Amino acid sequence: MIGRMDTHVTEKPAPQERDPDDDEDGDRRLANIVLVVGFVVLVGSGIWLANAMVTAKKADDCLASGRRNCFPVDVPARQQ
Repeated sequence: MIGRMDTHVTEKPAPQERDPDDDEDGDRRLANIVLVVGFVVLVGSGIWLANAMVTAKKADDCLASGRRNCFPVDVPARQQ
């Protein structure tokens, strides 16, 4: 026996199959994130629009009552 080495043929491990539930969880998570971001944008836009409408109504009421200085303009102080 002259230095004979046992060579074992090792089989490659079978590729692990992905569980379809994992894919569904990832898709569901992504969909939830997209929905939350959309909801936040929708609520923010609604709040901005409501504030803009209140400001416009106040200005309209002021002008309708005959006032002239409904929109105060800030003028810098004169330098002497």
